Amino acid sequence: MRNFVFNETKIKDVYIIDVKTYCDNRGYFMETYKESDFQDAGLNYRFVQDNQSSSKKGVLRGLHFQKKHPQAKLVRVLSGKVFDVAVDLRRDSDTYGQWVGVLLSGENHRQFMIPRGFAHGFIVVSDYAEFVYKCDELYYPQYEGGIAWNDKDIAVEWPEVGEIILSEKDKKNPTLEVCKAKF
Repeated sequence: MRNFVFNETKIKDVYIIDVKTYCDNRGYFMETYKESDFQDAGLNYRFVQDNQSSSKKGVLRGLHFQKKHPQAKLVRVLSGKVFDVAVDLRRDSDTYGQWVGVLLSGENHRQFMIPRGFAHGFIVVSDYAEFVYKCDELYYPQYEGGIAWNDKDIAVEWPEVGEIILSEKDKKNPTLEVCKAKF
């Protein structure tokens, strides 16, 4: 029996993944990744690094990518709620510069599969959230890049959360037109 439903999005190769959760009076159990199921769905990744962050409401992390050694990411939320976004930066893609987003939460157990060649970011919409993701490439700080979260050409429809909290680095991210990121 399969424990994953791979839902295609409006952008090729980006998937929202619903995970079967087994609940009873003790709590719940779920598989969060099974290589054979992902491969059967055409998602052939070899994950080499896991990351975790915690953030309070209004924290917006992104839109991030690596200029060299781009990363595919399988993201999910352990607790709280975030609105997660992927922006297509693939050079020859019909959807270059377009975005897709999904609400991920500790309750809905959804996952978001973002392939290489995308910028990624999220905003916390609950009071607190714990966020985890698998990467198919290591993180190289010397190659990190970013795009302004509020780039008018991309026009992400971020949910209203009140004050938006950015890192100093993310406050300086250029627009897509300026950074000309393409993979």
